[in-house]
Amino acid sequence: MKIAIIGLSNSGKTTVFNALTRRTAETTAFSSGRLEPNLAWVKVPDSRLEALAQIYKPRKVTAAEVQYVDVMNGFRPEEGRKDSLSAELLGYVGTADALLHVVRAFEDERIPHPLGSVNPQRDLGVVELELIFSDLMIIERRLERLEKDLRKLSGQERNIRAAEQDLLGRLKVALEDEKPIRDIELSSQEEKLLRGYQFLSMKPVLVVLNIGEDKITDPPPLECTHAKSLVVPLSAKVEAELTQLDDSDAREFMEALGIQEPARDRVIKSSYALLGLISFLTVSKDEVRAWTIRQGTIAVEAGGIVHSDIQRGFIRAEVVPFQDLVRAGNMVTAKKQGRVRLEGKEYVVKDGDISHFLFNV
Repeated sequence: MKIAIIGLSNSGKTTVFNALTRRTAETTAFSSGRLEPNLAWVKVPDSRLEALAQIYKPRKVTAAEVQYVDVMNGFRPEEGRKDSLSAELLGYVGTADALLHVVRAFEDERIPHPLGSVNPQRDLGVVELELIFSDLMIIERRLERLEKDLRKLSGQERNIRAAEQDLLGRLKVALEDEKPIRDIELSSQEEKLLRGYQFLSMKPVLVVLNIGEDKITDPPPLECTHAKSLVVPLSAKVEAELTQLDDSDAREFMEALGIQEPARDRVIKSSYALLGLISFLTVSKDEVRAWTIRQGTIAVEAGGIVHSDIQRGFIRAEVVPFQDLVRAGNMVTAKKQGRVRLEGKEYVVKDGDISHFLFNV
């Protein structure tokens, strides 16, 4: 799963990237030239893996992962909407599964704000409008093409294009009213129809409010009422510094600032949850591993994530909730206590299920 980091210039996007990924990518002012993005896979913090590793002492522990993409070039609305979303930026952002929008809430005279002042609520709206405007341009061009095509088509093909035209027309009205596509209720068939468009305002958004060190324990409010949106405050500068310290120094630094846990962990977990993702777990002496699936995935499909042979020859799954296994101490005891269930193909896998798949091919 890929999450693209966006925001106004000088909002701290690359510093947030460094904080999340423990990297030291160079932070620079906006450049009008083409810049290659920073890419990194990040392990999703999961204390359950540590607990299971204590029980099984495996050779390897594998966490779930999320990829972050820092597209570097920021939105610059003062230059006009045409330039604020370059072709390169659109290419990277359009293929992302979700967006991480960095909104600046810190004051620093050395780092000029592109709009002249720090105003998080305004900036949140400015970038949201850029996403909406980008989608509106795509829809208007597509509607022009559909108008021409419909004059030549007939039968079922014409019906399909007419349905697309009706849907895009409805989206156009909403976008013109400054309403993002993610706020529009769509049927599963309509979502399928839109799948190839990569609309930006349709993507889930995690808003990271980039605060100063002085606001860590009392972050300013930021209202975000759109669907599929979350807000997490984070001091990117502090979090990036924390990642460069050893564990002892990091704990001491956090205590001095009144921080209970790194905000980066909350952001990564929130990114995962925002995408509708959960983890089921497999355990053995070789490996303890978290596997990523979408909420609602059934057992036979989850087995296919582990190996295609499991899906083809699925018989049943032995399932025990994480807490039950930990309380039992091991799988043998959990079975004796009746904590392990046998589930069929249609069982909906839950977050934290420890699963062992039985199959025959």
